[in-house]
Amino acid sequence: MRILVFNAGSSSLKFGVFDLSGQSLAGAQERLRGTLDRFSSEGCDLKLADMAKTRATPRDLAQATAYVPKLLAQAGLDGFDAIAHRIAHGGDRFDRATRLDPATLDQIRALTPLAPLHNPANLSGVEMAQTLWPDVAQWGVFDTAFHLSNPARATTYAVPQSWRDAGLRRYGFHGTSHKYVAHRAADALQTPLRALRLVSLHLGNGASACAIAGGQSVDSSMGLTPLEGLVMGTRSGDVDPGLFGFLHREMELSAPQVEDALYRDSGLKALAGVADMREVEARAAAGDAAAQLAINLYAYRARKYVGAYAAAMGGLDALVFTGGIGENSASMRRRICDGLEFLGLRLDDDRNATVALGHRAAPQIQAYGARVNVLVTQTAEQLMIAQEVASALRVARPAPARRLPVAVSARHVHLDRVAVDALFGAGYDLTPARPLRQKGHWSAEERVSLEGPKGRLEHVAILGPLRSHTQAEISRTDSFALGVDAPVRQSGDLSGAARIRLHGPAGTYDTNGLIVAARHIHMSSDDAQAWGLSDGDMVDVSLDGAARGLTFTHVLLRVSDKATTEMHIDTDEANAAGIRGAVEGEIMGDVQITQRHG
Repeated sequence: MRILVFNAGSSSLKFGVFDLSGQSLAGAQERLRGTLDRFSSEGCDLKLADMAKTRATPRDLAQATAYVPKLLAQAGLDGFDAIAHRIAHGGDRFDRATRLDPATLDQIRALTPLAPLHNPANLSGVEMAQTLWPDVAQWGVFDTAFHLSNPARATTYAVPQSWRDAGLRRYGFHGTSHKYVAHRAADALQTPLRALRLVSLHLGNGASACAIAGGQSVDSSMGLTPLEGLVMGTRSGDVDPGLFGFLHREMELSAPQVEDALYRDSGLKALAGVADMREVEARAAAGDAAAQLAINLYAYRARKYVGAYAAAMGGLDALVFTGGIGENSASMRRRICDGLEFLGLRLDDDRNATVALGHRAAPQIQAYGARVNVLVTQTAEQLMIAQEVASALRVARPAPARRLPVAVSARHVHLDRVAVDALFGAGYDLTPARPLRQKGHWSAEERVSLEGPKGRLEHVAILGPLRSHTQAEISRTDSFALGVDAPVRQSGDLSGAARIRLHGPAGTYDTNGLIVAARHIHMSSDDAQAWGLSDGDMVDVSLDGAARGLTFTHVLLRVSDKATTEMHIDTDEANAAGIRGAVEGEIMGDVQITQRHG
């Protein structure tokens, strides 16, 4: 499958051609990649991958787009299955690659006030591509899509309900970059992405931090617009919203004037007089106090977000740098990492100073023995955009139905030997009461109680056989009844799990094993092979037979020779779907983009 990708900005056009044959990013072949930028009345700069920069005739974005067919012809590239476009803001409507029909384009235009520097340029690229390739399907991939998995506590502003009803919420951006970086880091670390807690720092003229846990974005520094968060080239990052009223009263500035200045005249440009970090670092080295302050502020803001996101995820396994500054400034990487030793993060100065990023490399630069890995890699937004569209095209093809039963998993516990002895007496053996669908698993006659700071849950089921660690699985509603903030985790992943007290007839047992179990599918090896799925894949499952038909996204597959195919959801999810009695789900389309490790 051959995809032509456009990333149209206000002052540049990036493009690429990719041949893709499967779900693995590593198997994609880049046929062409280039950038046209620095437009002027005399033309622009043209940079093709692995070639020296030259001059070209286009004087603006429209002419640059029209110039691309000439470059494609010179490279002998044609026969595109789709043309993919990066779209900055998709609001809460677009959570995946979407065909750009007239209705969709109107919806994107309506979002322009939320991304005034980006969406108009993106749409201009789409319109020109439609003219040049009228018979090729145009698709959009949205910067905001990856962050739609953020929980409400990360996306909600504490403002009046009428404002939130109008769409005021946090969205996050650079999602395509952060998603690629997460997959690349997992591949480099040879660790399943679902097992990692990452912070991705995309540092360039635009800059953002993203917390990624279990393969999903759980928080991002950018918010309603690309203004919030880190210091950027010309954008302010975090400011007190009270400045609008203050500047109106003291300087008689209107809201549009303030907004424009925050976008175009703030950030490094406001602090140091130039927006390019290379020039800022040169001035700082020459003794410029303003440039020195700009560097310190830039690093401080990024370091603060890394620490905050490590706390939000209950730990940190890897920090990943990308973007022009993240990839090229060893001194900025060092400044950001200094002071994070309390997390177990330490740089190796020699490795940091000798980073080489050719051929999609992702070198590690942490000190040997450090608990937190630190990686640097070039972002590959165009590759990720191409893969997203290729996956969407495969989903559109007819496929055999993949239906499976859906089971509602009420609150329960899995106990280890020490817990059984503490709760029921030394040497006590639990009594199996009834078998479960999964081979060798059963529900016990015995029950326990869970006690939290706020309340207590009685008669909680015990599931066997015994495990190596005690684990309690509850719903989100249960966590409020207990007064404990239990994290969403896959069963067996107790990193950052909450502490809870169990009560039994012989005593109590305290454990750091309380979680809200993430929805998942147990699948037999035979079904996985027949349906083209693998252990660790993430899929979407439609419950169209439920009272309130809906689709559950990001459902993890656990494939085993001993498993019986069945999806597990908790009681809150069942209530949301209106499930009453037996119900089936259907795995929809292709698996979500993942890296598979042997």
